[in-house]
Parts: sequence; C-alpha cells; structure tokens
Amino acid sequence: MPSLAKTFKTLPTATNYARNQRFLGLSAISSWFKASSYLPDPMPLEHVSQDLSQADQPDLTIAPEVTIKVVETLILTLNRYIFPEVTQRIQTEINSQLWSGSYASITSAKTLAEVLTKQLQEISHDKHLQVFYSYQPLPITDHTGKLIAPADQERERRYTAWQNNGVYKIERLAGNIGYLDLRGFAPPELAGETVIAALNCLSNTAALIIDLRQNGGGSPRTVALISTYLFENQPVHLNDLHWREKDSDGVYYERVQQYWTLPYVPGKRYLNRAVYVLSSSFTFSAAEEFANNLKHLKRATIVGETTGGGANPGQFQSLNEHFGVFIPTGRAVNPITRSNWEGIGVEPDIKTSAEQAFKTAYLLALKDVLAETSELEFAWELEQTIATLQSEP
Repeated sequence: MPSLAKTFKTLPTATNYARNQRFLGLSAISSWFKASSYLPDPMPLEHVSQDLSQADQPDLTIAPEVTIKVVETLILTLNRYIFPEVTQRIQTEINSQLWSGSYASITSAKTLAEVLTKQLQEISHDKHLQVFYSYQPLPITDHTGKLIAPADQERERRYTAWQNNGVYKIERLAGNIGYLDLRGFAPPELAGETVIAALNCLSNTAALIIDLRQNGGGSPRTVALISTYLFENQPVHLNDLHWREKDSDGVYYERVQQYWTLPYVPGKRYLNRAVYVLSSSFTFSAAEEFANNLKHLKRATIVGETTGGGANPGQFQSLNEHFGVFIPTGRAVNPITRSNWEGIGVEPDIKTSAEQAFKTAYLLALKDVLAETSELEFAWELEQTIATLQSEP
C-alpha cells in the first residue's frame, strides 16, 4: 500500500492562495507568507499575523524620502503582476501621483499603505493586490516571497500547528451527519496528516457538511488533497492556474499548471453521499476555489453567502523593512466554465445568511438521509433531530 509520504509527493507544487488583509503587522511573518513557488510551498500571506491587524498595530512616522523610495520600489515590483496591460495603467497613475507630490504630505505609515492599496484596487479591481505596513520589521524573503531564516520558517510551522493546521472542529452530528469546520488550507506537508485524520474520522457519516465560512484560503494542493476523498479513483480535473513567469532572457511568458484529484489517498473515499459546503462573504481565495470546483463538478451543494471574490494567487514581496505588497502572479481558470470568481465571488446554490447557513444545510442533509433510510431506529433519530431543529429559531 502506498505510504503517506508517497501520497504527499504526488501532490503538485504551487502557490498558496490566501485572504491576506486581516493578518498583516507582526513580530515576524508568523505564518503562511503567501508566495508563488514551483518548489515546495513557501509560507503564504494569509497567516502573516493574526496577532496584529493593520488597525491594531502602532503607526510609524515616515520621512518624505522613505515614502518616495517605497513608492518607487512598488512601481518596479508591479512588473510581475499577472495582467501586464493593467500593470502599465497602475504604474502610470502612481508615477504621476508621485511626481505631482500627492504622497509628500503622507507621514503616517498606515495611511500610505491604505492610500496605495486603494489606488491599486481602484484600477485593477483585484482584491489580492494590496500594500501592507508592519510596525515590526518584516522577515527577509527571497525573490519568490519565501522566508529565508530558519527561525522564521520554524515560527510558521509552530503557528500553523497552533491553529491545528486549519482543522478547528470535527463532529458527528445527530442523525449521523459529519461536520468539518475548516479555517484554512495549510500546505499538505504541514496539514496533510491532520486533514487526512479528520476526513477518515468522518468516513462513516451519512452526509457531510464542510464549513468554510471562516476560511480565508491557503494551498491549492490541499484543495486537491481534500477533494480527492469526494471522487472515485479516476482523475478529475479541478482547476488550472496560469502563471506569469520570466525566462532566462528576461522575457515574460504564461505557464499553465493543472490541478487534478490524486491517484491515492489514505483511508476510505467519501462516495455516493451528499456534501454541503457552507460559505460566507469572508470565504476567500483557495476556499472559493474548493467551493467553485465542487459546485461546477456537481459534487457539493453550496449553502450560504456569495464568497469574497479573490481568484488571483501570487506572492508577497517586501518593499522595505516595514512595507510589503502582495502581487498576484497567477489567475485561476476553471476547466468547465473557462472563467473564475475574481471580483464576483462564488454564488451559492442555496442563498442564505452566513448565520443561517449551518441550520439550512443540516436540515437538507437530514432530510436527504431520511429519504434513503429504511432502518426504523435510524429513521426515528433523523425525524427527532429534524423536529428539534425546525422548532429552533
């Protein structure tokens, strides 16, 4: 039988997605520094710091020459953005603002990050494209955004473990409905064992609810790992990522990376049973990919709110010791729709508030299982659970 290590080696390597605006400002980029890499995943940005948000951390007073240098570095860094025609428009606008003195009066580091982010997103309409400020010095990264210092890498591993690799809760609900509260898609080399254990723990349930309402994204490799449990052995094409890369001559080109279900996963696959995915406006990036994939493959029912609308993965690059920018260097393309969810989000199959999504999906799952149940004792438990749930506000 294939080993767990062999399973991880079959996973394609790629960039991590993430919802990043919540997490920056940190004593060090403590986890998931979102970055593109075609080697083992570096840390994505979504865990940059959960301890200090942009609003919570202290401000810094910056001199005009620092502002100029940050903006000039930003203009150059934007050359890696996935849409070169948009890059030119952004660079022209920001350069014009720089030389007209529009940034000269900005002495607040927080304000500079907010102003630049607003300008980037007004032109690009890309929710991943953001400038960040950190009161604490940012750790050193390489050109792909990967942390260099072993201490920073170890901090990322500890942080991810502290969050139980994104698996916040697994439960067998009354009526034998499985429930998985997944808050992130941590890279499989960190989260693989935890995710696999969670899915195997729920393998005997009659239907499954996967809660992504508080999931800001992560690794598409982990999206593929979890998705594999929901399909037969035959490979299923999940998603493609189109990357903007530079060859040895400095010429940019587009490389396509495909994501498929895996040939092997440990334990039983979750087949011929209903799956419900809970969504909210906070659900973002790789979490949206997971919902979008299963929706168009007709393998899950999405219940809740329209998701946040971030489909362009990329990498974090520092601009100086206290400023960095997330640059989308790729774009998702669904193999069925030939489009993605950037700026519009993933529409749920059953639209309801995030607060009502769990109850709605739970009732649907119970009724679905009851319709297929012939054992009287099982049917009695299902009927009692439905009655109790329906009596609640």
